[in-house]
Amino acid sequence: MAKIKKSYEAAGVVAGLKKAGATLVTAESITAGGLAEAITDVPGASEVFLGGLIAYSDAMKTTLLSVPKRLITKHTAVSEEVAIAMAENAREITKATYAIATTGVAGPGSAYGQKPGTVWIAIASKKSSQAIALDVAGDRQTVRNATITSAIAAFERILLS
Repeated sequence: MAKIKKSYEAAGVVAGLKKAGATLVTAESITAGGLAEAITDVPGASEVFLGGLIAYSDAMKTTLLSVPKRLITKHTAVSEEVAIAMAENAREITKATYAIATTGVAGPGSAYGQKPGTVWIAIASKKSSQAIALDVAGDRQTVRNATITSAIAAFERILLS
């Protein structure tokens, strides 16, 4: 399956951030930079998007994003707790207004005792953090594209509320 560009969906996020005078950073594992790419495909994204951190391995989650090893050991890297820690720490490290984190199992095999398509998306601001679980059917690219689309849609709903 070919990679699908989702910039038209991210345009609402960029516009919402501009209107709010807010900034965004991403902390990505399963999407490996795809979320940042979708956001930066939007003209003018540089006004609000600070950058993206790719922490694909557990070691990078602990070193780059300061996710405690004990959290990964207790809950696995594919968990609500780790997704929230990724988002909160990325936001704190970069001083962004918001952070979106993605972690999960793209497949084709399982990992961390989780089946392919198990995904966690977390969104953090200074005031609160929340996580969303996804169970996506499909091949590796479908899971990743669905994660990107869902993260953008969830974040846009938060911006508009």
